[in-house]
Amino acid sequence: MVEYLIFLAISTAIFALFALGLNLQWGFTGLINFGHIAFMTLGAYTTVLLSLKGVPLLISAVAGAIVAAFLGLIIGFATLRLREDYLAIVTIGTGELIRLVVNNQELPVGDTWISGAFGVQSYRIPLSTEPNLLFVKFVTIGVLTLLAAVTFFSLWRWIRITQISRTTDLGKRITNKQEFASRLGVAIVLAVLAAAIYISGVIGLYNYNPKAGLMLVLLLVLAFVYWRLEILVRSPWGRILKAIREDEEIPKALGKNVFWYKLQSLMLGGAIAGIAGAFFAWQLGAIYPDNFQPQITFDTWIMVILGGSGNNVGTILGAVIFFAYDALTREVLPRIVSLDEARLGAFRIMVIGLFLMVLMIWRPQGILGKKEELTLGK
Repeated sequence: MVEYLIFLAISTAIFALFALGLNLQWGFTGLINFGHIAFMTLGAYTTVLLSLKGVPLLISAVAGAIVAAFLGLIIGFATLRLREDYLAIVTIGTGELIRLVVNNQELPVGDTWISGAFGVQSYRIPLSTEPNLLFVKFVTIGVLTLLAAVTFFSLWRWIRITQISRTTDLGKRITNKQEFASRLGVAIVLAVLAAAIYISGVIGLYNYNPKAGLMLVLLLVLAFVYWRLEILVRSPWGRILKAIREDEEIPKALGKNVFWYKLQSLMLGGAIAGIAGAFFAWQLGAIYPDNFQPQITFDTWIMVILGGSGNNVGTILGAVIFFAYDALTREVLPRIVSLDEARLGAFRIMVIGLFLMVLMIWRPQGILGKKEELTLGK
């Protein structure tokens, strides 16, 4: 159970990180990117190929993020002057183009060149060897404890904000009870999951499981990226992105270079996806072109829409719900519904599709999204 929880935590955190990049591009800037998987592909392959050349893992991952950002620069110069539907078509084509190129070209794997169709194996992952000193284990457990404490405090403060009353135009003091109730429910769920991950992580780090070390590094990166994104989207730069999302003619009239801001958003979101690609490769232990199918992009869109576009907490919540649904249906549905594996997979997709339809009717902005900032369907 501990190993399974660590696996779920890694999978959820990777796609939460991947979805944060997409949320920056679409939720905050309004860029419809159906080829987001292209950034993950480049980040993953750049990281593992450089590590096999002897480059340190940290530098390899940073290089993967830079290469993914450079792809965003190229796509941006080619497509950002197009209308939304054309942008979507070009990006999904780019995602498939990169996957097919990787599949059909020879790659520099170590000192030899190997066909991309054979995949890349036997590369290093972070913290893969057990620490020699017991002190190092306790340091890693201490870091995980600090991260858990910060998470619980952030959830408490996130709830506390909604309890602060505000003054209306008529001079009345009110609190948003509906928002408080929704945040309280979400915070309880996230707190329970955080506690389960923390306990599993402590056990995994003490008995040393390399995947627990990978989980610790990934959670630290996810926390850092989330923290910096929250600061960015609340800054003047983030407010310009929101203005572009709503009506780009207004920031243009105010003298803002809309094309440049869109390009920055596409590059930064691509860099975040590239980092997610590095962790995706480290989790798998061997990567093949078929690991980067377009379906991953659309799964990520589900996460963003489910949690609420333009909301970073909602994006992480969407990833949690998606993987919780995936895990539960894999374990529970075979005991309830007597279907073969192929039909069971189709049934699971049908159920989540039905759930999304109901959500779009009942709450089109997503669970934590703001209706006044809704961009879906514009």
